Amino acid sequence: MTIKKHIPNLITLLNLFCGCIALVFAFNQDFEMAFYFVCLGIFLDFFDGFFARLFNVAGPLGLQLDSLADMVTSGVVPGLVMFQMMISHASTAAPGHLQFFPYLGFIITLGSCYRLANFNIDTRQTDSFIGLPTPANALFILSLPLVLKYTDSLVLIELLTNPWFLLIITGLSAFMLNAEIPLFSLKIKKLSFKENMLQIIFLICSLLLLVFFRYLGIPLLILFYILLSVLNNKVRNK
Repeated sequence: MTIKKHIPNLITLLNLFCGCIALVFAFNQDFEMAFYFVCLGIFLDFFDGFFARLFNVAGPLGLQLDSLADMVTSGVVPGLVMFQMMISHASTAAPGHLQFFPYLGFIITLGSCYRLANFNIDTRQTDSFIGLPTPANALFILSLPLVLKYTDSLVLIELLTNPWFLLIITGLSAFMLNAEIPLFSLKIKKLSFKENMLQIIFLICSLLLLVFFRYLGIPLLILFYILLSVLNNKVRNK
């Protein structure tokens, strides 16, 4: 029982470890490796809760550790990535006295911190989410430099190298993290197609987006997730 008690917390700490490694790669502007380590951290983040429930060892320590680990992996890393993206082009958009411009990218980190703290005390988010979860937001932000790296679209290149556009993305990111918008959970609790139809539709569409659009598919599927949740809310409220 003692070993089982510590397994979920160990997995959470491995999530934090992945976030620390991702930070190093992000500092060196190796966004691809940073993305992969954040993905690994998010994968581990899913399984710490799974094993906590499986071994019936969920507790307040695990809850706090989970938020602290997510703060690094899904909060600090995307803020740093946005800072790095903006600092490369800020001189043209914000000359002279506006050289602090890239630091505004850390608004994402502030928004993530507020969401994670609020999530721990919000009893409404046990079976679904209110506002965009930090892992989803982190994947959205970390996919942007990879979209820029591999795209041939002049429109995308122009947008993703424009600091003002990146600032808008930063503001929207912080807003969506804390918006009072219910978003459906991806957890499948019962083996019923009817009860899980929304999740199944989303997973199939996500797979298709990733296959056909690669890195561009990631921000598209996050936007699709939000849109599908809003449409689902309207249908349920009728």
